[in-house]
Amino acid sequence: MKTIIKSGKVISMQVGKEIIKEEDIVFEDDKIIYIGSNYEGKVDKEIDAKNKIVIPGLINCHTHLGMSIFRATNDNYSLDKWLNEFIWPIENNMTDEDIYYTTLLSCVEMIKTGTTCFNDMYFNPRGSFRAFDKSKIRGVYGRCLMGDLDKDGIDRINEFKALYEENDNKLIKMAVAPHALYTTTKSYLEECNKLSLNYDLPIHIHLSEDTREVENVTKKFGKLPMEVLKEVGFLDRKLILAHGTYISDEELDLIKDKDVSICTNPISNLNLGCGIAPITKYLKRNINVCLGTDGVGSGNNMNLFYHMSMLDNLQKGINEDSTIMNSYEVLKIATINGAKALGMENEIGSLEVGKKADIVIVDLDDITMYPTVNPIVQLTHNGWYNSVDTTIINGEVLLENKKLTLDINLEELKKKITEIRGRLL
Repeated sequence: MKTIIKSGKVISMQVGKEIIKEEDIVFEDDKIIYIGSNYEGKVDKEIDAKNKIVIPGLINCHTHLGMSIFRATNDNYSLDKWLNEFIWPIENNMTDEDIYYTTLLSCVEMIKTGTTCFNDMYFNPRGSFRAFDKSKIRGVYGRCLMGDLDKDGIDRINEFKALYEENDNKLIKMAVAPHALYTTTKSYLEECNKLSLNYDLPIHIHLSEDTREVENVTKKFGKLPMEVLKEVGFLDRKLILAHGTYISDEELDLIKDKDVSICTNPISNLNLGCGIAPITKYLKRNINVCLGTDGVGSGNNMNLFYHMSMLDNLQKGINEDSTIMNSYEVLKIATINGAKALGMENEIGSLEVGKKADIVIVDLDDITMYPTVNPIVQLTHNGWYNSVDTTIINGEVLLENKKLTLDINLEELKKKITEIRGRLL
């Protein structure tokens, strides 16, 4: 099927191309085949994008999608208390069926807010994969691995291996996802590194989220967190570090010229009192920085536009310099940088001929976007739920005229979520 997006204000994120240009985009099946002015070929479907912004789909590089029942439950909790006394005890009682519905809710929210690809870390993966199949979303999934090389720890690894072998969803890739240094042993981390090597998969891990974690990890291993990662081999793999709020200069030197990305989660870090990652410092060292919402328990929502705005404003505030970042750079962090972090920059992250048709159309006439003087600033600071008009993933229109086209009954989904929350919380 051949589809044209007609006369939109295209922000392609393509290096060396004019930042904003009115163009047509044509995609056939799952790939973009034309970007330019006044396309005259035959098409099967036309989408009018006049007075709308067309961008590559946003990429959420750190999520826990099954946590939707915990939305905004982080008030007045420290990170360790929130996890140990509230989240983890409840998660232990969640079934595959629970995870299916809670993950599906997060997938729907991402589609409705312009996110077309995610990087998830969770458990009960068969529930998650049912939700991925149902929502037709693109992503990377890692079964959360934690503990030691005892029976429970090995069972988690074996579950990951079985899942890898069984995965037949072409839109979902896999990652090795050890939870964190403070929830694993050195021998377990080394086993995770072997998994990454054997399957040629990236590693996704929480690191240095708050100062207490850094202190505890340093005490536990007798080394700085990044030194531990080096010792177990992680720095020689494609690596996504979630949070990275406190990384010393000494540690930053260790990842110079390495395939390491830092995924900042500004709202989650603020809500849990973890601090503010010095993102501009990382960027100046040419470290690839990407963006995540974290789970909605601490991130509150999956709307990556809102998290972009927070990222931009926080860096300007803590540096007392309004010129230290610009909105285009922030949009890069949420698109092409995310694709690079996941090893998918040749497929997604920018609008280019030959790449996958993961495309988002944003309505400039929505009251939250009106009037528009600078479309890029509007996107990074005023994009909201009603702003996204159309979401296309792998060439399939999943949201059109702000209405979900998927075979998902939202009222029934909300009833299921209410039931799960009533039973578990």
